[in-house]
Amino acid sequence: MPDDSHEQNGHENVPSRQRRRFEGISSRAYEHPADRSALVALRKLSGFDTVFKALSGLLPERSLRLLFLSDSVRVSDQQFAHLNTMLRDACYILDLEKVPPMYVNQDPQPNAMCIGLDEPIIVVTTGLVELLDEEEMRAVIGHEVGHALSGHSVYRTILLFLTSLALKIAWIPLGNLAIMAIVTALREWFRKSELSADRAGLLVGQDVQASMRGLMKIAGGNHLHEMNVDAFLAQAEEYEAGGDLRDSVLKILNVLPRSHPFTTVRAAELKKWAESRDFQRIMDGHYPRRSQDKDTSVTDTFRESATHYTSSVKNSKDPLMKLVTDIAGGAGDLGGRVRRGFGGFGNGSSGSGTDTDPEQGGGTDTAQEDRRRDDE
Repeated sequence: MPDDSHEQNGHENVPSRQRRRFEGISSRAYEHPADRSALVALRKLSGFDTVFKALSGLLPERSLRLLFLSDSVRVSDQQFAHLNTMLRDACYILDLEKVPPMYVNQDPQPNAMCIGLDEPIIVVTTGLVELLDEEEMRAVIGHEVGHALSGHSVYRTILLFLTSLALKIAWIPLGNLAIMAIVTALREWFRKSELSADRAGLLVGQDVQASMRGLMKIAGGNHLHEMNVDAFLAQAEEYEAGGDLRDSVLKILNVLPRSHPFTTVRAAELKKWAESRDFQRIMDGHYPRRSQDKDTSVTDTFRESATHYTSSVKNSKDPLMKLVTDIAGGAGDLGGRVRRGFGGFGNGSSGSGTDTDPEQGGGTDTAQEDRRRDDE
């Protein structure tokens, strides 16, 4: 990778419209608390340190760089110049010391990624370039620069490698189980890191509507005239609150194999952050600096993550999270709540009939409560 400094890469060029620059900004300013806590949990996973150290020396990063150099188009002043300008702008706004090389790869699937162990590489597909307008693309490039600033590219590269390795050794039961445990933990972290990078994209683009449009297009294609932001966000509300406990379990199973959160969820999370005081403080110039990172308290980071999770569970409308809150609060009749939540799943087996029948095991309290409510 060439030694590209701010001056050599045209960092003196200002964005196409006036945007606020965050000089010396620390990635802590935009990182989602769940991102940091998931990464801490990942690092504590048994065997992860061993695998990480081993792979750091074995991964064919040189081969990866040569592959993109030989079979993709490197963004520059001569090739995809408009993307090159956006990349320089993003690095200028987030004050990234080196502008990472960016490649356009022929692939109709809209996608982008930031990978690399020693130094990050950004790759965007032709499907994404053709799908998004300038402001939407600016947010995506800012998203990937956010990954680079946070150091996410290292773990993303290992995730890609281990996912491929897991497929190759699937016939070895114990070996595959060990690899998949780490892959599952990496995916859980990476889904959370996407929420952080979405925030970085908003800091770069500074246009929440463009960020929303980009996510909508990724979900529904280039048909903005057929879509509505409010209706799209309402889907996220329905997804979170709808259904019963069976749906909650299905949500978990559906998301496990994914590297990214569902698009409606990302949009809702980003809109919530854009309306928060934390975002406004950053825009006003009050944010943590990289020069202060060495003084950051690990205890404070844990406390912030714990507070976030407590608040998320408490305020969640998901049926499973409501049940967890009830258990934590010592709510009564949890057996009846679980049976009602699963909608009578397993009906016909011993002790699993309707909750309002006092003759069935565990249903008496619920039946009495129902009769009292009717009398009232």
